[in-house]
Amino acid sequence: MGRTPDTHKTPSREQQDVDEPDEWDKRIFSTGCAEENAKLTDCYFDKKDWRACTAEMESFRQCWRRKGNEERTGSRS
Repeated sequence: MGRTPDTHKTPSREQQDVDEPDEWDKRIFSTGCAEENAKLTDCYFDKKDWRACTAEMESFRQCWRRKGNEERTGSRS
């Protein structure tokens, strides 16, 4: 009789670490613009040219302003 694979294994410590948000992720989530940031970085990853991602950049900038991050971080956009 064959043995069925064990599909209920506990993830390895390395796997658990990858799934947990790192400091960068926590900072992005705290801005309230994580979705816009993801779209922007995905665009750049796909196109390798920031100039091709102007719509995504503008969406991120608008979110940044709307969420009050300029005051919170002392940044200007």
